[in-house]
Amino acid sequence: MEHMKGAIFDLDGVIVNTAKYHYLAWRSLAADLGFEFTEAHNERLKGVSRMRSLDILLEIGGLEFDEAEKAAMAERKNRRYVDYISRLDDSELLPGVREYLGRLKERGIGIALGSASKNAVFILDKLKITGLFDAVVDGNTVSRAKPDPEVFQTACRRLGLQPADCVVFEDAEAGVAAARAAGMRVVGIGKREMLAEADVVITGLHEL
Repeated sequence: MEHMKGAIFDLDGVIVNTAKYHYLAWRSLAADLGFEFTEAHNERLKGVSRMRSLDILLEIGGLEFDEAEKAAMAERKNRRYVDYISRLDDSELLPGVREYLGRLKERGIGIALGSASKNAVFILDKLKITGLFDAVVDGNTVSRAKPDPEVFQTACRRLGLQPADCVVFEDAEAGVAAARAAGMRVVGIGKREMLAEADVVITGLHEL
């Protein structure tokens, strides 16, 4: 941590808790399709891309659709999610986020976002922290979802750094695996039993 030159942050669960809005949108889609989607089911969607999340949801419901139908469903879910997050403001930043990002800026450390979200720029704008990031890599930028390391490798390149110089901040098991595969150190945010592969586990950025 003392020697890092770049810090790469996941979005959901690290900077802001938009996961609850994803859940509500997925649950609504499942209800439209005639089955219940529970919070326990939702754990399987953490850190996973939108289309892979839809595949998991349909698997839970025992349903199959063609690619065009699935694309329409994913878009319907996203419209509902965007409706929820359109009400976001900076009061929903998780504790310590603005302060920690500010401290990194003062130290001259490069700051990047590495998220599967396709709404990342919109969310950062709503939270009024876009200007704190030197690079934003999201689901519109990369094609392979975590645990593939592409999102973190791309963020590292955009910061002009080597993987060994970067620390990733992640709350999902798939994200920790992606950071490891990219050759980076990882700070897990959440529970040690869920993030056992992280170098350090904390409950939130306020601890730093």
